[in-house]
Order: sequence, then C-alpha cells, then structure tokens
Amino acid sequence: MAERDVDMEEDAADLPDRDADDSDQEEDEILFWLDNQHMDEDEDDIEVVVEHPVDTEASESFELDSPAERSGHIAVVDRNIMYIWGGYKNGQNHGFFDLYLPRNEVWTYNLESGVWMKHVAAGNLHTSMSGSCGTCLDGVLYLFGGHHARGNTNRIYRLPLRAPSLVWEEMRDLKGLPPSSKDKLGCWVHKNRLIFFGGYGYAPQGSHRGTFHYDESSSLMWDSPGRGWNNHVHVLDLESSTWSQPITQGNTPSPRAAHACATVGNRGYVFGGRFKNYRLNDLYYIDLETWEWHEMSVPQQGPVGRSWHSFTPVSSDHIFLFGGFTTERETLSEFMAWRRCFCDGFMAALVAEMLLFAVPDDAWLYCVSRNEWKPFKHSHTESPRLWHTACSGPDGEVFVFGGCANNLLSHQRAAHSNELLIFNVQPKSLVRFCMETVLQHRERLSCHWDCLPKHLLLSLKQRMSRVNTLGS
Repeated sequence: MAERDVDMEEDAADLPDRDADDSDQEEDEILFWLDNQHMDEDEDDIEVVVEHPVDTEASESFELDSPAERSGHIAVVDRNIMYIWGGYKNGQNHGFFDLYLPRNEVWTYNLESGVWMKHVAAGNLHTSMSGSCGTCLDGVLYLFGGHHARGNTNRIYRLPLRAPSLVWEEMRDLKGLPPSSKDKLGCWVHKNRLIFFGGYGYAPQGSHRGTFHYDESSSLMWDSPGRGWNNHVHVLDLESSTWSQPITQGNTPSPRAAHACATVGNRGYVFGGRFKNYRLNDLYYIDLETWEWHEMSVPQQGPVGRSWHSFTPVSSDHIFLFGGFTTERETLSEFMAWRRCFCDGFMAALVAEMLLFAVPDDAWLYCVSRNEWKPFKHSHTESPRLWHTACSGPDGEVFVFGGCANNLLSHQRAAHSNELLIFNVQPKSLVRFCMETVLQHRERLSCHWDCLPKHLLLSLKQRMSRVNTLGS
C-alpha cells in the first residue's frame, strides 16, 4: 500500500496504485483516494453544514442493513447502544484506493436486540476522517483530531446521543492551548475531563509540554510539511471549556501513536503503540489526580509489541487486550488460522505443537491489582484484527467491530471487515443467567411475562431476536 498523504487537488487519474509504490513508510501516512466534493474549502476557515451523505459511494451504504466494512473508525457505547462513525473502506471502483465513510453517517447497534440502524446526522462536522479519537461522557460523543484528505486536524466536536436527532456541534471558543493536529491518539475520561495522550501529526505550534519526535520519512513525498510522534498530555475540562497541560512526574512513556488507552478508577493506562520502526509492548499508567507516571513490568511471555490494537476495561480490576499489528508486520492471530489449515494431514499434531510456540497470542486479560497478564482463550482465532474498535457491554462482553483482517501495509487489497466479534470476558450476571433461562423456556413462561417489571419485559423482548447468538 502506498502510504502518503493525498493532496485534495490531485487529479485522480494521476494517483498511483499501491502496487506501484515501493515506499517503506508505515501506518502513520496511508494513501487514501477520497471523495473530494466537500474538500475544496479551507479547513481552517469554512464551516460546512452537512445535511446529506457526501461520498462517492454513499448510495451504496443506503442499501445495507449493517455498516460497511471499515478500519480506523471510532465506536462508543451509551446505555445499551453502540455508536459507529468514520473510518475508511476499499473503493469498489478504484483499484486499491480507499474511501472515507460519509461524514454524517452514524450507525447504531443495540447490544440487547442485536439490531443495526443507520442515522443521518446534521450539523457542522467539516469532513470525513479516520484515526480520530472518540469517547463518550454523560450521553455525549466527543470527537477529536483525525486524518483527512488534506492532513491532520485538531478540531473537536460533540454529538449529543440522547437528543431527538443527531446533530454535530463544533466546540469553539475554548480557552487555553489545544493539542497539535494529529491522529491515532488515545483518551482517558476522568471527573468531567477528557485527557488526550500521544498521537502522530504535525509539530506543535507554541509551548507544549512533552516530546515531539520528527519522522524524517514523513516529508519525502507530496511536499508534506512533515509529521512525527509525541507523548503530550492535554486535558479538556468540560465544565470550564478550557484546554490545559498538567505538569507530569515519573517515568514518562516515549512518544507513540496507534497505542490503546484504558481508564480504570483514577488511573489512565496505555499499552503499546508505534514509535519509529518499533511497535511497543510496554505498559504505563498515569495517576489522573497527581499526574504521576508509573511503568508496569510486562513479562517476557506476555503480549508482544503491537499497534492498532484495543485495550478495553471490563471490570474495576481487568482490561482486555485484543488484536493489533506487530513489528514484523503480522496481523495478530492470522498465523493461528494458517496453522490450523496447514496442519491437516500427516504429522498434524506435531507441526501444530511446534508452531504453537512461535505464534504470538492476540488476546490477553490484564489484572490491575496483581499486574498480571493471562492469555485469553476464545473462538475467534481465525478472525485477526487491526485498527478495529472494541467496546465493553453491560453484561461482561466486549464488542469488537470492523478493522482489517490482513496486512494493511502490503500490496494486496486490504481486507477491511464489518464483522462483529463478541467476547464473554467476565462471568455473566445472575440477571443475565435468569434472562437466558426464561428465553430458553419462553413457550412455557411467556404467559407470565406481563408480571415482570417494565424494564425487564422490554429487555426480554429485545433479546428475543438474538437468543443463543453471543460469541465466546
């Protein structure tokens, strides 16, 4: 895959195919062939009100009953609904080029009924993007940064999810110095504050605390101003509408991008990510009240270095790590699937046993109180993922959506996915067990359902369409 930023004024006929490019630049600068109907405004000065889908393949998405395949999107959960926005997919008529998903298209997934629904959002979201940072607080989705046809942005938007209709609002007139323009960063939420960490993008303008490491390969093509990695910490206080940077202490993580963040109590954890030509397997947390960094040990037999993975809190003491991309350009778990196919026949058991030790596992459960990693067994070993999203559900599940199932940087067509993988990471609650039992015997018990409280009756009816469909 060619990995260079595309100038929005470039003639499509002159854009190179991935096969024609021998560049060794990696995920920090991916080539996108985009719809540029809405890209001819100056991104710093023009507000665009989106009322209809704007994408060369938008009409195709209207015919789908589930989201299109994608990578580099965002996903958040509010109550029992998961919201999906953005990212990019393979173009149907443009060879190996990719298309951003429409900027005003939001998909929802009901975690109880298993039903997808598409919504057309209004508002002033200025362009389609990938690699943005999305998080949800008190029923509002916040979207910061990302990469679009003209580079990176540091704009921030809010989308109230419980309003009668979905309307994007740009957060303007914020006080303080905002983060630099970047993508592939992480976020923690604590006490009505959004705390952003790291990312890949342009050199900061002004005085920013932390380190910016310039990527020398980023300006070799297309007259790019150059970009790099950073380890900046920026805080947006939603009550005062103010950006700030805390003075941190302790052993600060190196600059990085495509890492994954998780909030547990007053700790903000970060695992892995890419810095220079390495994909890291280090683990840090920052105390979100004292702003002190702590590095946690990762055992030699623990998870391998990776980027484009997910790190999802599933309880007050556990975080679920899944998928990603290694320094050796392995899409984690794809060799698991290959091993199973290869090992049919002569000496299958012996070969499988030998390869088992050579293949890094793709799913881990991290215990916070013990600083302990354990491989997590699941039934999705033949579904490798990178640059996907993962959200924790109300019943101990992790919902992994989309992402790429092969080497996104190779010269083959990217295997973007729209599959939903469900992991039962924590034991089911007593209410969940009772629900499943009632549904299993619904023919005998349904005549008594009206005696149940309204919220339980609604939950039972929603679950009717997905009895016994949950994954590992």
